[in-house]
Amino acid sequence: MGAAVIWFENVQRHDIARVGGKNASLGEMIAALSSSGIEVPNGFATTAVAYWRFIDANGLRAPIGALLRKWESGKTSLAETGAAIRKIILGGRWPTDVEEEIITAYRSLSRMLDVGEASVAVRSSATAEDLPTASFAGQQESFLNVVGEGALMDACRRCYASLFTDRAISYRKANAFDHMKVALSVGVQQMVRSDLGGAGVMFSIETETGFDKVVLINAAWGLGEYVVKGVVDPDEYRAFKPLLADSACAPIIQKRLGTKTSKLIYGDSGAPTRGVPTSAEEQASLVLSDAEILTLARWAVALEEHYGCPMDIEWAKDGDCRIYIVQARPETVQARAAPGLLPTYRIGKKGRLLAKGLAIGNGIAAGPVCLIDRPEDIGKFVDGAILVTTTTDPDWVSVMKRASAIVTDHGGRTSHAAIVSRELGVPAIVGAENATEALRSGDVVTVSCAEGDEGFIYEGRSEFKAETISLADIPETRTKVMLNLADPQSASRWWRFPADGIGLARMEFVITNAIQIHPMALVHFDRLKDRTAQERIAALTAGYPEKTDYFVDQLSQGLARLAAVAYPNPVIVRMSDFKTNEYAGLCGGAEFEPQEENPMIGFRGASRYYSPKYRDGFALECRAIKLLRETMGFRNVVVMIPFCRSVTEAEKVLAVMAENGLKRGVDGLEVYVMCEIPSNVVLATAFARAFDGFSIGSNDLTQLTLGVDRDSEDLAASFNEEDEAVKWMIAKVITDARQAGTKIGLCGQAPSDHPNFAAFLVECGINSVSVTPDSFVAVKKAVAAAEKAR
Repeated sequence: MGAAVIWFENVQRHDIARVGGKNASLGEMIAALSSSGIEVPNGFATTAVAYWRFIDANGLRAPIGALLRKWESGKTSLAETGAAIRKIILGGRWPTDVEEEIITAYRSLSRMLDVGEASVAVRSSATAEDLPTASFAGQQESFLNVVGEGALMDACRRCYASLFTDRAISYRKANAFDHMKVALSVGVQQMVRSDLGGAGVMFSIETETGFDKVVLINAAWGLGEYVVKGVVDPDEYRAFKPLLADSACAPIIQKRLGTKTSKLIYGDSGAPTRGVPTSAEEQASLVLSDAEILTLARWAVALEEHYGCPMDIEWAKDGDCRIYIVQARPETVQARAAPGLLPTYRIGKKGRLLAKGLAIGNGIAAGPVCLIDRPEDIGKFVDGAILVTTTTDPDWVSVMKRASAIVTDHGGRTSHAAIVSRELGVPAIVGAENATEALRSGDVVTVSCAEGDEGFIYEGRSEFKAETISLADIPETRTKVMLNLADPQSASRWWRFPADGIGLARMEFVITNAIQIHPMALVHFDRLKDRTAQERIAALTAGYPEKTDYFVDQLSQGLARLAAVAYPNPVIVRMSDFKTNEYAGLCGGAEFEPQEENPMIGFRGASRYYSPKYRDGFALECRAIKLLRETMGFRNVVVMIPFCRSVTEAEKVLAVMAENGLKRGVDGLEVYVMCEIPSNVVLATAFARAFDGFSIGSNDLTQLTLGVDRDSEDLAASFNEEDEAVKWMIAKVITDARQAGTKIGLCGQAPSDHPNFAAFLVECGINSVSVTPDSFVAVKKAVAAAEKAR
């Protein structure tokens, strides 16, 4: 007849038919990965045999089958059918021998843990669950902090009943699973005291873009159920997988603090768990240390390698900071994505910003808002509307399927709303905080998840365009075609492009959006005269006793997300190139910037780096690059100096860089110069001795060659990058650079706008062309055609 109970250590992943996907995976990890240092709490599983013995002992096959047939024939509703089946299962009695086996195993587990009655997690594990093609995410019940034999048997019975929740019945029907051939196993696992620590979910792949070189981790205080259900907005961390094997590297490329306003802990007065507010200190603190982030990330890589596919993993940390893996299953959304196709969306004219949160997916949808406060009101939902609510759980799946987009106040990338919306292919914004207050039913809005990590909700119907790029249609070229990228949040959207690296990574974008503070205002924080700015800086840098560390951390992490996309190809990071008026716009910046009549050719670029007015700020930029290259391990990062007017100025900048630990040639560090001033062309041979490469900035070079302000409406017709004088300058510097054996590329807009210009560059013998992602395919094809014509 078969055993009713089996210990995890005796289960392997091919035992899904016996103990379900979840329990089979737990056994596989204990048996195969314990030697790798991965810790999994001990426990046992009831088998499919035990389930069928329970069903048959109570004579339930026939009535369950009859109830399902009535529903399928349209005689009863799904809700009526599910409720009726659950009722008869909950009224069933345990066969004596099955109950004895479960209780005997529970007593053994309690003795192993040296307690009278163990606290256990009781989790459902269906025999058609956690497959690579069907996740059944969150459809069956789990119960935490179950203590005592009676409570355990009751929890196991409730798990059986949860095989027939409305959502589970409809999901099996949609995926053609026979209801009467799916059994349920129950996992009984030692509870991790994460109520005293923290818990969360991680993926061995980036969930929105499928970028396969990143581990994504969500974390919150307390038991992990609040993360999965989307009750809290968790911390979010990213680690770069290719560098994790090097113990000398700490490739943590993002640490985002979540609000984490509440947590789930052990209950009292008979309730196994209860929710409580978190303290101000907990809300202001990261759940995981750097060492813990790296440990989890390395475990994720080990699990992925063992299972041979991207993984969705739940983890928990107890009060002694000991970390465990409590579940692991194949990732199901990106695994089904067409590998050779890249769907892209571009948003054009848009209305007023109403709310924002974390973007799930990369789509855009427009339509009327349908605000639903409670699950009981789901029947009021209008098909095709944008569902707006505080949070979702599996009871919401039926209405989520009918929505054109989903918006929730709470939740992270691993919350229920995020997981289900990905499976459905519906764009969603989670953790929008005030969406239910800012949006009203009936109002038409646009939900945009196509602008990076953040998702935005705009008033009215925005203009947007959708297209699918076939990667197979992109030709190979001898000339390197690279990307111009600035926004770390959207960079991983383009990881599938066959780009030869990043030809221009704009540091100032990260400073403006992620840091927001003038670096000199951090250096001289205590001396700031602007009290409003001082208060804002104090809020932005909370958690940083040394204010300058905030700048270094945020800048290095932002640049790391760019470097990760191109690794191991080169990533050319241009040091800050703000004009004085732009610097003054940063928080606290007005006190440190002169007012200039013409900032375009004023105190900018290289001249700032050795000046007493900015030298300390430049030192922070150097510290961030040093951290990026040496601590994180991104040796593919190349430094580029903008607006360098003379060779003497170049020597001063290189000396200051060396003082700050960035010496050209040491540890493979290359330093390039922007070629955007006529003097860079005239003295190209001398500049080639000072630098390892040139990057032609065709916009500024055109302005200064023709004496035309590109922003002047009256002179718009005169600004022409294809002017013969400009082309002569470009051809001349390419020739001189090639003769000097120095690399040279172009990172201006011209090749993106004019295919003939790309052909001109190829004819001149340029090494590389760097363009914006939206023109990458067209430029790649133009370069290939030009190479073929030569």
